Amino acid sequence: MNSLDPRVNRLPSVGIPGPIQPKAPLDQWGTFEVFVQPKDGKPFQHEGIVHAPDLELSYILAKETFTRRFTCVSLFVVDTRHVYVSPTTEGNISVADVLPTLEQTNDDDFSFEVFMLPKRGKQHIHIGAVLAGLPQEAMRRAIEKNLHQGKVIFNLWVVRSKDIRFTSPEEKELWITLPEKKFRDAAEYKGGEKLKTFLENYSR
Repeated sequence: MNSLDPRVNRLPSVGIPGPIQPKAPLDQWGTFEVFVQPKDGKPFQHEGIVHAPDLELSYILAKETFTRRFTCVSLFVVDTRHVYVSPTTEGNISVADVLPTLEQTNDDDFSFEVFMLPKRGKQHIHIGAVLAGLPQEAMRRAIEKNLHQGKVIFNLWVVRSKDIRFTSPEEKELWITLPEKKFRDAAEYKGGEKLKTFLENYSR
């Protein structure tokens, strides 16, 4: 009996010997990683993912999904397939201690944006950019340049800058809200004060 879940139907048959068949192409939208900048001068931080058919629409969906109720000044998105991930460490072991040593090359073909995980359970944050030919080399150069400022880091992400959909200076005004739009802020509803007044009147 076939499953109604297309992901199950893409799995290879279990228990039947023979060559492994390639998976069928995905019949759904891909995922895109979303990074937001809470305030000017603050680093970008990973906020989540969106499903979209292409990079440009992922940018629009990311803005609608993550910034309608969250105060920020900018965001950027990147296809998940373009994110290169280091090993993840435990305890007090830093990624800087487990990255393999690579032969030095003179290849500075690409600019890579670097993100670190400073604490388990937190989000990756942007710590700078390096020039390198390969993602693995970009990770090593980020450590050599001390972009992590000597902190213990549990995971590194690197992404080619050219693969990222950044927010242009002209698009910054998308996040400018009018002062009178206080209905966007939960604090303006003063729910705590209304509840206190209600309880005081009810207890009489």
